[in-house]
Amino acid sequence: MKAVVLDKPDGRPESVLIRDIAVPEPGPGQVLLRVAVAGLNYADVMMRTGIYPHPKGYPLVAGLEMAGTVAALGPGVTGLAVGDRIAAFSEDAGGFAEFCAVPVERVIQLPDDVSFETGAAFYIQGLTAWNLLHGVSSTAPGDVLLIHAIGGGVGLFLTQLAKAAGATVIGTVGTSGKEARALEFGADIVVNRAEADFVSVALEATQGRGVDKVIDSTGASILDRSFDAIRPLGHVVSYGEAEGKPYDSLWERLVRKSLTFTRMHLGHLDYRAPSWAQGVEEVLGGIRSGTIQVPVEAVFEMDDVLAMYDALASRRVAGKLLLRIG
Repeated sequence: MKAVVLDKPDGRPESVLIRDIAVPEPGPGQVLLRVAVAGLNYADVMMRTGIYPHPKGYPLVAGLEMAGTVAALGPGVTGLAVGDRIAAFSEDAGGFAEFCAVPVERVIQLPDDVSFETGAAFYIQGLTAWNLLHGVSSTAPGDVLLIHAIGGGVGLFLTQLAKAAGATVIGTVGTSGKEARALEFGADIVVNRAEADFVSVALEATQGRGVDKVIDSTGASILDRSFDAIRPLGHVVSYGEAEGKPYDSLWERLVRKSLTFTRMHLGHLDYRAPSWAQGVEEVLGGIRSGTIQVPVEAVFEMDDVLAMYDALASRRVAGKLLLRIG
Protein backbone atom coordinates (compact mmCIF):
# COMPACT_ATOMS: atom_id res chain seq x y z
CA MET A 1 0.00 0.00 0.00
CA LYS A 2 1.03 3.62 -0.43
CA ALA A 3 1.80 5.63 2.68
CA VAL A 4 3.25 9.00 3.69
CA VAL A 5 6.33 8.23 5.78
CA LEU A 6 8.24 10.69 7.96
CA ASP A 7 11.75 9.32 7.61
CA LYS A 8 13.30 11.72 10.13
CA PRO A 9 11.74 14.41 12.36
CA ASP A 10 13.86 17.20 10.89
CA GLY A 11 11.23 19.15 8.95
CA ARG A 12 13.06 18.77 5.63
CA PRO A 13 11.09 18.09 2.43
CA GLU A 14 13.31 15.12 1.58
CA SER A 15 12.33 13.46 4.86
CA VAL A 16 8.65 13.20 3.83
CA LEU A 17 8.39 10.18 1.54
CA ILE A 18 5.60 8.32 -0.25
CA ARG A 19 6.48 4.65 0.04
CA ASP A 20 5.00 1.24 -0.66
CA ILE A 21 4.77 -0.63 2.64
CA ALA A 22 2.95 -3.69 3.94
CA VAL A 23 -0.73 -3.53 4.84
CA PRO A 24 -1.03 -3.78 8.65
CA GLU A 25 -2.79 -6.73 10.23
CA PRO A 26 -5.52 -5.81 12.74
CA GLY A 27 -4.67 -7.23 16.16
CA PRO A 28 -7.05 -8.13 18.97
CA GLY A 29 -9.55 -5.33 19.49
CA GLN A 30 -8.49 -3.53 16.32
CA VAL A 31 -10.23 -2.54 13.11
CA LEU A 32 -8.47 -2.31 9.74
CA LEU A 33 -9.66 0.85 8.02
CA ARG A 34 -9.49 1.35 4.27
CA VAL A 35 -8.72 5.08 4.29
CA ALA A 36 -10.63 7.39 1.95
CA VAL A 37 -9.70 10.76 3.45
CA ALA A 38 -7.32 11.78 6.25
CA GLY A 39 -7.23 14.99 8.29
CA LEU A 40 -4.19 17.15 9.01
CA ASN A 41 -3.69 18.56 12.50
CA TYR A 42 -1.04 20.82 13.97
CA ALA A 43 0.23 17.78 15.88
CA ASP A 44 1.22 16.32 12.50
CA VAL A 45 3.34 19.40 11.78
CA MET A 46 4.98 19.02 15.20
CA MET A 47 5.72 15.35 14.51
CA ARG A 48 7.37 16.33 11.24
CA THR A 49 9.68 18.77 13.04
CA GLY A 50 10.30 16.57 16.08
CA ILE A 51 8.69 18.79 18.73
CA TYR A 52 5.52 16.77 19.41
CA PRO A 53 5.25 16.36 23.22
CA HIS A 54 4.21 12.70 22.96
CA PRO A 55 7.31 11.07 21.40
CA LYS A 56 7.02 8.80 18.36
CA GLY A 57 9.56 6.48 16.77
CA TYR A 58 10.83 7.13 13.25
CA PRO A 59 10.43 6.28 10.43
CA LEU A 60 6.76 6.98 11.12
CA VAL A 61 3.69 6.62 8.92
CA ALA A 62 2.07 10.03 9.42
CA GLY A 63 -1.55 10.88 10.16
CA LEU A 64 -3.68 10.74 13.31
CA GLU A 65 -7.17 11.09 11.87
CA MET A 66 -9.03 9.43 9.01
CA ALA A 67 -12.32 8.23 7.56
CA GLY A 68 -13.22 5.38 5.24
CA THR A 69 -14.64 1.86 5.42
CA VAL A 70 -13.98 -1.23 7.51
CA ALA A 71 -11.66 -3.58 5.57
CA ALA A 72 -11.20 -6.27 8.25
CA LEU A 73 -11.86 -6.94 11.92
CA GLY A 74 -9.32 -8.14 14.45
CA PRO A 75 -10.04 -10.90 16.98
CA GLY A 76 -12.73 -10.03 19.51
CA VAL A 77 -14.21 -7.08 17.61
CA THR A 78 -18.00 -6.98 17.51
CA GLY A 79 -20.59 -4.40 16.49
CA LEU A 80 -18.98 -3.61 13.13
CA ALA A 81 -18.96 -5.29 9.73
CA VAL A 82 -16.72 -5.11 6.70
CA GLY A 83 -17.85 -2.20 4.55
CA ASP A 84 -19.18 -0.06 7.42
CA ARG A 85 -18.45 3.65 7.09
CA ILE A 86 -16.29 4.92 9.96
CA ALA A 87 -14.05 7.73 11.22
CA ALA A 88 -11.11 6.99 13.51
CA PHE A 89 -8.30 8.44 15.60
CA SER A 90 -4.94 6.68 15.82
CA GLU A 91 -2.70 7.72 18.71
CA ASP A 92 0.15 5.84 17.03
CA ALA A 93 -0.44 7.70 13.73
CA GLY A 94 -0.54 5.71 10.45
CA GLY A 95 -3.55 7.44 8.90
CA PHE A 96 -1.83 8.89 5.82
CA ALA A 97 -1.91 5.49 4.17
CA GLU A 98 -4.29 3.32 2.18
CA PHE A 99 -4.95 1.16 5.26
CA CYS A 100 -4.61 1.79 9.00
CA ALA A 101 -5.26 -0.47 12.02
CA VAL A 102 -6.93 1.34 14.94
CA PRO A 103 -8.42 0.31 18.31
CA VAL A 104 -12.14 -0.31 17.98
CA GLU A 105 -12.98 2.04 20.86
CA ARG A 106 -11.54 4.94 18.83
CA VAL A 107 -13.82 4.26 15.89
CA ILE A 108 -16.97 6.27 15.23
CA GLN A 109 -19.60 4.94 12.84
CA LEU A 110 -20.57 7.51 10.24
CA PRO A 111 -24.21 7.92 9.19
CA ASP A 112 -24.84 7.86 5.45
CA ASP A 113 -25.50 11.62 5.43
CA VAL A 114 -22.01 12.42 6.78
CA SER A 115 -19.32 12.39 4.07
CA PHE A 116 -15.85 10.94 4.46
CA GLU A 117 -14.49 14.50 4.14
CA THR A 118 -16.59 15.62 7.10
CA GLY A 119 -15.70 12.45 9.01
CA ALA A 120 -11.99 13.15 8.63
CA ALA A 121 -12.44 16.84 9.48
CA PHE A 122 -14.46 16.80 12.71
CA TYR A 123 -13.06 13.96 14.81
CA ILE A 124 -9.94 15.41 16.45
CA GLN A 125 -10.82 19.08 16.33
CA GLY A 126 -14.52 18.82 17.13
CA LEU A 127 -14.15 16.31 19.94
CA THR A 128 -11.11 18.08 21.35
CA ALA A 129 -13.22 21.24 21.52
CA TRP A 130 -16.19 19.50 23.16
CA ASN A 131 -14.00 17.87 25.80
CA LEU A 132 -12.13 21.10 26.54
CA LEU A 133 -15.47 22.76 27.25
CA HIS A 134 -17.48 19.96 28.83
CA GLY A 135 -15.15 17.02 29.61
CA VAL A 136 -12.21 18.40 31.59
CA SER A 137 -14.05 21.62 32.49
CA SER A 138 -17.60 22.92 32.64
CA THR A 139 -19.07 25.70 30.53
CA ALA A 140 -22.30 27.39 31.61
CA PRO A 141 -24.50 30.25 30.38
CA GLY A 142 -22.93 33.60 31.24
CA ASP A 143 -19.34 32.33 31.35
CA VAL A 144 -16.75 34.51 29.63
CA LEU A 145 -14.05 32.55 27.76
CA LEU A 146 -10.73 33.69 26.31
CA ILE A 147 -9.82 31.36 23.43
CA HIS A 148 -6.42 31.67 21.78
CA ALA A 149 -5.85 30.62 18.15
CA ILE A 150 -9.59 31.03 17.67
CA GLY A 151 -9.26 31.21 13.89
CA GLY A 152 -7.88 27.68 13.57
CA GLY A 153 -9.80 24.42 13.31
CA VAL A 154 -10.21 23.70 17.03
CA GLY A 155 -10.85 27.38 17.71
CA LEU A 156 -13.78 27.48 15.30
CA PHE A 157 -15.33 24.40 16.90
CA LEU A 158 -14.74 25.91 20.36
CA THR A 159 -16.49 29.08 19.27
CA GLN A 160 -19.59 27.29 18.04
CA LEU A 161 -19.85 24.95 21.02
CA ALA A 162 -19.19 27.69 23.59
CA LYS A 163 -21.85 29.93 22.08
CA ALA A 164 -24.27 27.00 22.06
CA ALA A 165 -23.60 26.65 25.81
CA GLY A 166 -24.47 30.31 26.37
CA ALA A 167 -20.95 31.66 26.91
CA THR A 168 -19.41 34.94 25.79
CA VAL A 169 -16.39 34.29 23.57
CA ILE A 170 -13.32 36.51 23.36
CA GLY A 171 -10.71 35.17 20.95
CA THR A 172 -7.23 35.99 19.75
CA VAL A 173 -5.48 35.39 16.43
CA GLY A 174 -1.89 35.86 15.37
CA THR A 175 -2.48 36.30 11.64
CA SER A 176 -4.34 39.21 10.10
CA GLY A 177 -7.52 38.15 8.35
CA LYS A 178 -8.33 35.17 10.58
CA GLU A 179 -10.59 37.37 12.71
CA ALA A 180 -13.35 37.27 10.08
CA ARG A 181 -13.95 33.51 10.19
CA ALA A 182 -14.14 33.43 13.98
CA LEU A 183 -16.63 36.32 14.05
CA GLU A 184 -18.66 34.58 11.35
CA PHE A 185 -18.81 31.49 13.56
CA GLY A 186 -20.17 33.51 16.50
CA ALA A 187 -17.26 34.96 18.48
CA ASP A 188 -18.17 38.16 20.35
CA ILE A 189 -14.73 39.82 20.25
CA VAL A 190 -11.61 38.80 18.31
CA VAL A 191 -8.22 40.42 18.94
CA ASN A 192 -5.29 40.36 16.54
CA ARG A 193 -2.40 40.00 18.98
CA ALA A 194 -0.12 42.01 16.67
CA GLU A 195 -2.45 45.01 16.80
CA ALA A 196 -3.93 45.07 20.31
CA ASP A 197 -3.26 43.90 23.86
CA PHE A 198 -5.59 40.97 24.49
CA VAL A 199 -5.21 41.30 28.28
CA SER A 200 -6.52 44.88 28.20
CA VAL A 201 -9.38 43.87 25.91
CA ALA A 202 -10.37 40.95 28.16
CA LEU A 203 -10.28 43.10 31.30
CA GLU A 204 -12.29 45.87 29.64
CA ALA A 205 -14.90 43.38 28.40
CA THR A 206 -15.31 41.99 31.94
CA GLN A 207 -15.23 45.37 33.73
CA GLY A 208 -11.85 44.52 35.22
CA ARG A 209 -12.94 41.18 36.70
CA GLY A 210 -11.15 38.89 34.25
CA VAL A 211 -12.43 36.00 32.17
CA ASP A 212 -13.75 32.81 33.74
CA LYS A 213 -11.71 30.45 31.59
CA VAL A 214 -8.73 30.55 29.23
CA ILE A 215 -8.41 27.87 26.55
CA ASP A 216 -4.98 27.81 24.94
CA SER A 217 -2.99 25.84 22.37
CA THR A 218 -0.09 28.26 21.98
CA GLY A 219 1.89 28.14 25.23
CA ALA A 220 4.97 30.34 25.63
CA SER A 221 4.41 34.07 26.08
CA ILE A 222 0.74 33.96 25.04
CA LEU A 223 -0.25 31.57 27.80
CA ASP A 224 2.08 33.32 30.26
CA ARG A 225 0.33 36.66 29.66
CA SER A 226 -3.11 35.06 29.96
CA PHE A 227 -2.73 34.75 33.72
CA ASP A 228 -3.19 38.52 33.88
CA ALA A 229 -6.53 38.25 32.04
CA ILE A 230 -8.28 35.67 34.23
CA ARG A 231 -10.28 36.15 37.42
CA PRO A 232 -9.43 34.58 40.80
CA LEU A 233 -10.58 30.94 40.99
CA GLY A 234 -10.67 30.78 37.20
CA HIS A 235 -9.72 27.79 35.07
CA VAL A 236 -6.88 27.60 32.54
CA VAL A 237 -7.21 24.74 30.02
CA SER A 238 -4.20 23.99 27.81
CA TYR A 239 -4.14 21.62 24.85
CA GLY A 240 -0.97 22.52 22.99
CA GLU A 241 2.26 24.48 22.88
CA ALA A 242 2.52 25.67 19.28
CA GLU A 243 4.68 28.64 20.31
CA GLY A 244 6.73 26.75 22.92
CA LYS A 245 6.56 25.79 26.60
CA PRO A 246 5.01 28.22 29.10
CA TYR A 247 6.51 29.21 32.46
CA ASP A 248 8.74 26.56 34.03
CA SER A 249 6.88 27.04 37.32
CA LEU A 250 3.16 27.24 36.67
CA TRP A 251 2.57 26.92 40.43
CA GLU A 252 3.81 30.47 40.95
CA ARG A 253 1.14 31.76 38.54
CA LEU A 254 -1.69 29.53 39.77
CA VAL A 255 -1.26 30.27 43.46
CA ARG A 256 -1.61 34.03 43.01
CA LYS A 257 -5.30 33.73 42.08
CA SER A 258 -6.11 30.20 43.27
CA LEU A 259 -6.47 29.09 39.67
CA THR A 260 -7.13 25.61 38.33
CA PHE A 261 -4.91 24.36 35.48
CA THR A 262 -5.70 21.43 33.16
CA ARG A 263 -3.57 20.08 30.31
CA MET A 264 -5.66 17.88 27.98
CA HIS A 265 -4.55 15.51 25.24
CA LEU A 266 -7.26 13.72 23.26
CA GLY A 267 -5.33 10.45 23.38
CA HIS A 268 -5.56 10.35 27.19
CA LEU A 269 -9.36 10.37 27.37
CA ASP A 270 -11.38 7.29 28.31
CA TYR A 271 -13.07 6.27 25.06
CA ARG A 272 -15.37 3.87 26.88
CA ALA A 273 -16.69 6.50 29.29
CA PRO A 274 -20.24 7.89 29.00
CA SER A 275 -18.78 11.40 28.61
CA TRP A 276 -16.98 10.35 25.42
CA ALA A 277 -20.18 8.93 23.96
CA GLN A 278 -22.03 12.12 24.94
CA GLY A 279 -19.46 14.26 23.14
CA VAL A 280 -19.69 12.14 19.99
CA GLU A 281 -23.48 12.27 20.06
CA GLU A 282 -23.63 16.04 20.55
CA VAL A 283 -20.97 16.97 18.00
CA LEU A 284 -22.09 14.53 15.33
CA GLY A 285 -25.72 15.44 15.99
CA GLY A 286 -24.93 19.12 15.60
CA ILE A 287 -23.14 18.49 12.33
CA ARG A 288 -26.05 16.49 10.96
CA SER A 289 -28.62 19.11 12.01
CA GLY A 290 -26.54 21.96 10.61
CA THR A 291 -26.06 23.75 13.94
CA ILE A 292 -22.32 22.94 13.84
CA GLN A 293 -20.35 23.85 10.75
CA VAL A 294 -17.27 21.83 9.81
CA PRO A 295 -14.81 24.30 8.24
CA VAL A 296 -12.89 22.53 5.47
CA GLU A 297 -10.29 24.81 3.87
CA ALA A 298 -8.83 22.54 1.17
CA VAL A 299 -8.40 18.92 0.04
CA PHE A 300 -4.98 17.75 -1.21
CA GLU A 301 -3.93 14.67 -3.15
CA MET A 302 -1.24 12.41 -1.68
CA ASP A 303 1.39 13.67 -4.13
CA ASP A 304 0.81 17.18 -2.76
CA VAL A 305 1.30 16.26 0.89
CA LEU A 306 4.23 18.67 1.31
CA ALA A 307 2.07 21.57 0.13
CA MET A 308 -0.54 20.56 2.70
CA TYR A 309 2.01 20.58 5.54
CA ASP A 310 3.35 23.96 4.41
CA ALA A 311 -0.14 25.46 4.22
CA LEU A 312 -0.90 24.57 7.84
CA ALA A 313 2.54 25.64 9.06
CA SER A 314 1.98 29.07 7.48
CA ARG A 315 -0.66 29.83 10.17
CA ARG A 316 -2.89 31.35 7.48
CA VAL A 317 -5.40 28.50 7.40
CA ALA A 318 -8.82 29.04 8.98
CA GLY A 319 -10.28 25.54 8.85
CA LYS A 320 -9.36 21.95 8.10
CA LEU A 321 -6.92 20.60 5.55
CA LEU A 322 -7.63 17.11 4.22
CA LEU A 323 -5.60 14.51 2.34
CA ARG A 324 -7.44 12.34 -0.19
CA ILE A 325 -6.11 8.76 -0.01
CA GLY A 326 -8.54 6.42 -1.73
